[in-house]
Amino acid sequence: MIFSPLLALNIAIALAGCFLLYRMQAAHLSFTKRVFSALGMGVLLGAAFQAVYGAGTPMIADTIAYLDVIGKGYVALLQMIIMPLIMVSIIGAILKLKDARSLGKISVLTISTLLVTTMIAAVIGILMARLYGLSAVGLTASAAEVARGAYLQGHLEAAKAISLPGMLLSFLPSNPFLDLTGARDTSTIAVVIFSIFIGIAGTGIADKQPEMFAAFSHFIKVAHAIVMRLVTLVLRLTPYGVFALMAKVVAGSSLAGIMKLITFVLASYSALLLMFCVHLIIISGVGLNAVRYVAKIAPVLLFAFTSRTSAGAIPMSVQTQTTRLGTPEGIANFAASFGAVMGQNGCAGIYPAMLAVMIAPTVGIDPMTLSFLVPLIAIIVVGSIGIAGVGGGATFAALIVLSAMDLPVALAGLLISIEPLIDMGRTALNVSGSITAGTVTSRLMGQTDLAVFNRKDVLDLDRETLPA
Repeated sequence: MIFSPLLALNIAIALAGCFLLYRMQAAHLSFTKRVFSALGMGVLLGAAFQAVYGAGTPMIADTIAYLDVIGKGYVALLQMIIMPLIMVSIIGAILKLKDARSLGKISVLTISTLLVTTMIAAVIGILMARLYGLSAVGLTASAAEVARGAYLQGHLEAAKAISLPGMLLSFLPSNPFLDLTGARDTSTIAVVIFSIFIGIAGTGIADKQPEMFAAFSHFIKVAHAIVMRLVTLVLRLTPYGVFALMAKVVAGSSLAGIMKLITFVLASYSALLLMFCVHLIIISGVGLNAVRYVAKIAPVLLFAFTSRTSAGAIPMSVQTQTTRLGTPEGIANFAASFGAVMGQNGCAGIYPAMLAVMIAPTVGIDPMTLSFLVPLIAIIVVGSIGIAGVGGGATFAALIVLSAMDLPVALAGLLISIEPLIDMGRTALNVSGSITAGTVTSRLMGQTDLAVFNRKDVLDLDRETLPA
């Protein structure tokens, strides 16, 4: 990389955008308005870079590398606080309960909501693929698409090796200190389970050793206050992260590639929007105002959209659920953590369903027969649990489903040019699904603080005082 005057100019323009966001913060513009402003600024900056330099040029690549310092740097900071947040929040929640009887109900409701919504998402994906007439028959592949197909074929054995029993075993924290580093793909769930055991062990000494229990509870309370303050400090950087991430996506996108597969893009976003409406229907069904709900979760969905990371959205998701939706921290952490690794409505529901329907005609299979649809939906639901152990999200979800249905996985490489664009919407829907699961669980258990949910003021991370 050569540091040229043009590259310096690009960096200066990006920094000027960050300074403008800082001025908005200093003027106490609301957090939500700053996040949406950052989105618009990122789109404009990315479009300007592509218009001036052209897609795929070395200058675009060099500029994106510097944008990543802000964008990926912000995501890295979010990942830094995920494990501490999960641990202290779940332990603290169990200690407040002083019994573990409700944990089973919370887990069942949360996981059931995630899996049921994934099944609905798969049905919607199938219907949209049929409505838009998606088919891989006759599509030609470029060099990049061929390479992507070869990559998918190379990872097919790893996908076939996944089994539900093995996946469930991988959730157990055999080395919790390793999982606290996030070393495994299932580390998030492992830390949740480890934290549950610590919380249950803590409640076990409440009656026999009340002084020790009080000391431990005080320690967790202090740790929780510090971690939540850390969360607030990191989340204040959200507008800057959204700005850089969106500029990167737009600058690096190929308009020609998108137009080539515009029908799949339209079908995907039609399915994503329809599934989001299903989430709102569910929210309304438990007696909550769907319009107010959307207004409160918009910033976290916007971050998920631009960052394309469900796991990275966990801190902001928990913050949103607890401070804006009135969901208890224990339930919020359960939903955000489980929702990041299983039952993902976008990546594990809609996407593999659409791919299967699109690819089936290439091998002479009618995708609208019951003999094809019933096993497809069943595999998608079970496979949405399996993606947790391998990483790659939507890619491995697709590999699991296509290989199980005996369909050619290499054809999925045809979508490489639009992968970033549709992945943005998929990730936002994943996070929406996890928040929906937390909100529904909290509401059904009668633990939602309606005063918080119905409060019309918006979250201001610059002035908010977080409860200890």
